[in-house]
Parts: sequence; C-alpha cells; structure tokens
Amino acid sequence: FSDEHDAVQKKTFTKWLNAQFSKTGKEPIKDMFTDLRDGRKLLDLLEGLTGNTLTKERGSTRVHSLNNVNRVLQVLHQSSVDLVNIGGTDIVDGNHKLTLGLIWSIILHWQVKDVMKDVMSSLQQTNSEKILLSWVRNCTRNYNNVNVLNFTTSWADGLAFNAILHHFRPHGFSWEEAIRLTPVERLDHAFTFAKDQLNIERLLDPEDVAVQLPDKKSIIMYVTSLFAVFPNDITIDDIREVETLPRHYKVEHEDGHAVSALVTQKTCALEVSSTRPEMPSTLTEVDREVSLDTYQITLEEVLTWLLSAEDTLHMQDDVSDDVEEVKDQFHTHEAFMMELTAHQSSVGNVLQAGNQLIAQGNLSEEEEDEIREQMTLLNSRWENLRVASMDRQSRLHEVLMNLQQQQLQQLSDWLTQTEGRIRKMEKEPIAGDMEGYLAQIEEHKVREAFDSRSRTCLKGLLNSSPKNKNMLKIYSLHWRNVVICSAMGPLKLMGAVRMRVQTADKNITVIHTTPVHQLTL
Repeated sequence: FSDEHDAVQKKTFTKWLNAQFSKTGKEPIKDMFTDLRDGRKLLDLLEGLTGNTLTKERGSTRVHSLNNVNRVLQVLHQSSVDLVNIGGTDIVDGNHKLTLGLIWSIILHWQVKDVMKDVMSSLQQTNSEKILLSWVRNCTRNYNNVNVLNFTTSWADGLAFNAILHHFRPHGFSWEEAIRLTPVERLDHAFTFAKDQLNIERLLDPEDVAVQLPDKKSIIMYVTSLFAVFPNDITIDDIREVETLPRHYKVEHEDGHAVSALVTQKTCALEVSSTRPEMPSTLTEVDREVSLDTYQITLEEVLTWLLSAEDTLHMQDDVSDDVEEVKDQFHTHEAFMMELTAHQSSVGNVLQAGNQLIAQGNLSEEEEDEIREQMTLLNSRWENLRVASMDRQSRLHEVLMNLQQQQLQQLSDWLTQTEGRIRKMEKEPIAGDMEGYLAQIEEHKVREAFDSRSRTCLKGLLNSSPKNKNMLKIYSLHWRNVVICSAMGPLKLMGAVRMRVQTADKNITVIHTTPVHQLTL
C-alpha cells in the first residue's frame, strides 16, 4: 500500500496547500515534488500560517534554493514543529518521501494540533489522534450502521463521514437515503455536502477512500476539518473508552449482502449491531490478514526510520583535522551507532514476520513475490547502512589516533628540546650584571608559556589509546624533570638578583656614610 498511499497523500496534500495559498492570494501549485523544491512556495505557505513576512532569495541556482529551504526549516524549528531528519537537500532534490513528511509535519502542527490544542489542554492529553477518534465515536454513537474503530478501514464505505454530518445537521439530508447509496456515492455525497454547506475543502476523492486500506494521514486531515467547524465536547471517559476497547475483526454487510471484503480493524471496537455481524470466513484467513497488515505497517515504519538514519549519516560533517573536533565527531557517531543497535531488532522482526508469512503458504504468488522483494530491499539497505556506519567509525578512529600520535611526537620533540636548553643554561654562568639577569629571567618566562601550551596538549592525550598511554608514561619522567628544572632556574636567577641588589644597596650606604675627603676618585 505504500506507493498507493504516497500517491493519495500527494494529491490530498496538494489540495490542502492550494487551499492555503488561495487564502493569501498566492498562485497554486501543480506538482508538489517539483514546485516546492526552490523553497519559495514553502515560505509563502509559512507566511500565511504564521502571519510573518519571510524573505526569499530570488536567484535560480541550487544555492538560492537551499538557502530558501533552510530558512523554512529554521522557521519550523522556531515554531516547535517536529521534523524527523529532514534536510534542505532532501527537499531541493525532490525526495518524495521526505517532501511528504515535511508537508505532513506542517499539516499536523497547524491543521491538526492547532485546531485541537484547547481540547488537548483541557483534557491534559497529548495524543491528538486519540481525541479525534473519541470525538468521532461520540458523534456516531447513535448510528447502528456505523462503528468507527480507526482512521483507515472504518471510513471506506462513507457511512462515518455522513453520520458526522447528519449528527450536526439532521435536517440537511435523509440518513435513510444516504445508507442506500454505494460507498463511492456516499463519499461523494459527504464531501459535496461539507463543501456546499460548511465550506470545507474537498480534499479527498471518493475513489481514493473507497479502497481496502485508505490512507490514514489523509483521513485524519479531513476529519480534523470537520472537528474544527462542529462542537467538540469530549470527556475523559470518552478517552478511556477508546483506550480500553478490545481488538476486533469483522466483515461489513448491508441488507444481508457483503459490501466489502474482510478488513482488519487495527485499533479497537465496541459490540457491533446485528446489521454488521462478526463473520470472518476462517481463522486462517483472519490470521493471514492480521499478519500481512501488521507486516506492511511495521515494514513501512522501519523503512521510514531507515531512510532518516541514512540521511543522518549522509549529513554528518567530513572528518576534521582538529583533534578536539574529531573527538566530538567520534562521540556523535558513537551515539548514532548505539541508535542503530537499538533498531536492529526491529529490522530483524520485520524480516522474521516476512518469512513466517511465506512459510504459512496462505499468500498469493504475487503477494509472496512482493514480500520477498521487500525483504531483499530492507536487508540490503540495512546492510549498506551498517557497513557505511562502521566505515565512518573506523575512519574517525584512525584519524583520531594519527592526530594524537602527532601530538605525542610534538610533545616528545619539545621535551627533548627543553631538556637540552635546561642543561645548556645550567652550564652557563649566571650573568654578572642586572641586564643579563633580566634577559635570562625573560627566557624562562618564554619557556614557561610554552610549558602551558604543552600541558594543554597533555590533557588532550589523557583519553587516547593504550599504546599512546604507555608512551605518555615514558614521557612523564622527562616531563617531571623539565618541570623541576624549569622551577629551579628562575629561583636561582632571582636569588642572584637579590644578592646583586643587596650588594648595590651596601655600596650606596657606604658612599653616603663615608666623608667626602675619604672617597677615592
């Protein structure tokens, strides 16, 4: 169903986008995968949703497009819109999945959560889908033909849409006439009535809903439009009812004749009226449907995560040549590798479910071939991601070791050089005049400043490899000698300076206390 749902989402989201553009007098789009790539229409959309003026780059190069799209992502981040690893390049390149994901995030924030925020706040609930389902069940409770359990299969026959409209507009149309229509006719009736009487945009096409498994996001988006114009009194008991309902499977009937094939109810259900009995043909068929549907949903979730993980890996910066930056990159990638490990079982579960479906022997040849192809694709992409991640980890480790080895070599050279200078200075006599003293003290100060930089180098090597740590132990002996000698040098010089000053003071005292006629000129 993935490709079918993508096609429906593209159509539905495009209608929603154009409805927003019409409110602000902007030109509509024709193909969202191409018309949104330069970021200008996305900025137009956000201007209308936020009420803020957003600057756009008018150039036609890829750089201009990236700047516009990155501006869009920045505004969404400032508006606390949840985005899952969607980058500017994904939109500019026309990535279908991520473009749909971006628009759905915008719809979810401004169309769904914004419309429901007051109810969510009053009920202290954060699950907008649960609240919406509770509202729908309240509206349709007195309609025996309607039992809404989810935002997919429960809407395929068109009864739920009409029941909501009839609940709030009972004199608008005849319910008895509505239930005698075909599913496509009922859907068309509901969408037309909502457009003409309530000015709700006709976002859905009947033929896209009257299918075995309608697109969930498109249904939620449209039902939220109904929620926005009608009273929405919901209690915490309504929420609890949705949370505690058991799983349920059924075949839908009308006048004793099946109007749809066996469908899997993925959420929950109440007792069904006698007009819609529970009659799965066989236990094997139910198990097959449940397993196949669960497999497809889980597969789509894992592939979506896999795509975002691939993007995350792709967007990581090139390996730096600065040891501290490489350390940060190493820790960041280490966290990414832990995330891969955490999701490994999910990938394995999907592959296991696919193998079990094939082993049961209840699939058609076409279904079996499709599952084998999906499993091959999933396994291939997972393996490519795993190998690429390990390659980057190895590269980061190699670069970090090389940089730390360079630091060790610099430290070794410095220690050798400093020890040589100290030995040389120890052999040199202390200067005989004040100017010479000061010059030698200044030389020690310069070396002490270099010592400080070397300490920083040592700190950077504390968490290095065992091999480097062994070398550090060897260098530590040299380091201690350098520190001791460096400390003794200035002390000796300062002592000499004090003696020189004291001698000078005594001479001055003698000059002042000796009679002038006794002084030798």
